[in-house]
Amino acid sequence: MALTPPFAAESDLPSTLNADVRVRAAAQLTNASQLILDEDTRGILDDLTAVTPTIKRITIAVAIRAALPAAGASDGAPITQTAWGAGGFNESKTFANPMGDLYLTKAERRQLRFTKQRAGHVDMWAGAYEETV
Repeated sequence: MALTPPFAAESDLPSTLNADVRVRAAAQLTNASQLILDEDTRGILDDLTAVTPTIKRITIAVAIRAALPAAGASDGAPITQTAWGAGGFNESKTFANPMGDLYLTKAERRQLRFTKQRAGHVDMWAGAYEETV
């Protein structure tokens, strides 16, 4: 039996989140779970019958990451760059995920074993060298 979303419940969200972020993250739990299923192109999760702690933790992290930008900078949205001014009273902030997109980080892909290992070789001389007698 395959896993079915959501992989985490609202009660699994950290208690340190404020109410607005908590509501938005809870709404994203099913979407985050579906993202994990969609990213599993090699069928790694097909044999699982129960949600592992790793899958639950990553589902919660993806949902919170998507919920933070919508809540605004005062609620802890990740800001990658800040610029201030004095003469013209300027202020500029660049957010890490301004649209609140759902995505898996490289570390999360590695933990879920979604990374692809490749091996192979290329014959550099194939068809390019002919021996003449």
